[in-house]
Amino acid sequence: MVYGHPSRLLRWLFPPVCSLCGASGHRGLDLCADCLSELPHNRRCCGHCALPLPQAVPEASCGTCQRHPPCFDRCLAPLIYETPVRELIGRFKYGGDLATGLLLAELLGAFVEQQPEPYPEVLVPVPLHPQRLRERGFNQAMELARLLGHRLGIPVAGQACRRVRATAPQSRLDKRARRRNVRGAFDVQRPPQVRHLTLIDDVMTTGSTADELARVLKGHGTARVDVWVCARRP
Repeated sequence: MVYGHPSRLLRWLFPPVCSLCGASGHRGLDLCADCLSELPHNRRCCGHCALPLPQAVPEASCGTCQRHPPCFDRCLAPLIYETPVRELIGRFKYGGDLATGLLLAELLGAFVEQQPEPYPEVLVPVPLHPQRLRERGFNQAMELARLLGHRLGIPVAGQACRRVRATAPQSRLDKRARRRNVRGAFDVQRPPQVRHLTLIDDVMTTGSTADELARVLKGHGTARVDVWVCARRP
C-alpha cells in the first residue's frame, strides 16, 4: 500500500509535510522547497566513486581512484552525508521510518533519472548478515532497491548475494581496516545472468563494501557494476 499505486490516494488524503521543518511538502515530497534546496547536494564529486571534491572538474577522479581504481565502475550519490541527511538516513536505517526511506528513494530516483547512462538490467541490494537483519528487522538497502525498482521499472535481485561473515560496523573502522573487514564477507548465491547491474545501499563511506561486492560479482561474469547510494560521506 505504501509503495504501490494506492500511495497516490494516501498523498491526496494526507498531503506531504516536510520531514525537517513541518511545512507543506514540495512537488509531492516530504520536504518543503527551502529544506530541499538547502540539502547538501553532491554536485562536485569524483566521477568514479562520487567522493565530494573541493571544486568542479568534469569527469575528474579523486586521487584514490587514480591510484587504486575500485572494482565498481561508477557510483551515483545525490547527497553528501552531512546534517540533515545524516539524521534522515538514521531515522530510516535505525528507526524503521519507512516514510523517510520513501523520501530518500525518491531523491535518489530523481537524480538517477537525470543521468545520461543507460539503466542497469537489475538492482542488487547490499545484503546484511542474518544476525544484523534479525537485530534491525529489515534491510534498508532492500527497501531502497524495491522502491527504485518500482519507480524505474528495473527488476530487483534480492537474493543474488549474501553476507557469509558477520563483520564489525564499518563506521567504527579506519579506511585500511574497512578493506580487511569486508574481504571475503560476501558470496554470490544466485548469480544474475546480466552484463550490467547496480548495487543499492544507503551510504557509501570509503567504498570498501561496494568494491568487495563488485569484485565478487565480476568474478561470476558481470561486466559492469555500478553503485547507487543516497549519500556519500566526505
